[in-house]
Amino acid sequence: RTQGRAPQDAASRCVYSNFRRRYAPGAALTPPHQSVVQSARFSEHKLVAEKALRSPKRAPTLSRAPPAPTPTTMLAARLAARRAPRRFRAAAPSSAAQSTAAALSEDRVKYFKIYRWDPEVPGQKPYTSTYPVDLDECGPMVLDALIKIKAEQEPGLMFRRSCREGICGSCAMNINGTNTLACLCYITPPGEEASAKPVTINPLPHMYVIKDLVPDMTNFYDQYKSIKPWLQVDEPHDLTSEHLQTQVDRKKLDGMYECILCACCSTSCPSYWWNADSYLGPAVLMQAYRWIQDSRDDMRSERLAELDDAFKLYRCHTIMNCSKTCPKHLNPGKAIGEIKKAIADAH
Repeated sequence: RTQGRAPQDAASRCVYSNFRRRYAPGAALTPPHQSVVQSARFSEHKLVAEKALRSPKRAPTLSRAPPAPTPTTMLAARLAARRAPRRFRAAAPSSAAQSTAAALSEDRVKYFKIYRWDPEVPGQKPYTSTYPVDLDECGPMVLDALIKIKAEQEPGLMFRRSCREGICGSCAMNINGTNTLACLCYITPPGEEASAKPVTINPLPHMYVIKDLVPDMTNFYDQYKSIKPWLQVDEPHDLTSEHLQTQVDRKKLDGMYECILCACCSTSCPSYWWNADSYLGPAVLMQAYRWIQDSRDDMRSERLAELDDAFKLYRCHTIMNCSKTCPKHLNPGKAIGEIKKAIADAH
């Protein structure tokens, strides 16, 4: 260094200026190393400054609680953990690993938009919630996805289910705009390509909702009870013997006795939407015709007379939504037409 010129490196400049202010505030601009004492102090301060420049201290950061996990982040974490090599599975997956795993399995994640409403929450209006489901860890049916969502993401989700085999009719609901059974409805039908559209699930339309996907079936079962769905005979029958029936008469009941009273057909009928208090609906009318056609029943005329009503029967305008939506592939519209024909023949 020369007389009157400050050092060129950053550490020396910083220490030199501080050194002059501390030890020689009024002195002329002279190199500090000309004095033995000042030179020793200068070297000590320079070492401290160089060490600080080599390892700068980071600004303190405020501790923040981690964000609450969402169904999407939880699913991404599980996917990343499953696809990671075995020797790395003990460690928590990083955010980059989660994003990569989610992108790789994006085509195997299906989203379900589900109708939600809880009457116990004051002022709450119906809304829809979306839940992601990894299809690699789920069965093929919509009911499998609902059970998985209830078990892992939303314990408060309410829906009916029982047999899982399309026999009880409990899990009837509106899936992607069609009334069907959740246990018989595929998430992705066999032979079709997977769609990116979410699966929309709602309760049966135009019925009072108890909670979420559970409709109130009280009116439906009251109407079913009104047709007296049991054998009626003129004389008491000996219960120790059977009611015999020919094979031809028995065959007349095919396509009607299979009805499981799921109400999919009735709740798809516009006439039933607007006249549910008086129109019996496709399901109940088909069951009424099942007993009218039974050769063992002695009340055929009385049953037809009971149905000969402008609202009970003739609100049907053969729209045929009932036959199209029936998950058991029955034909309620045909049964209603046969009742009308039988009444016309009786007159």
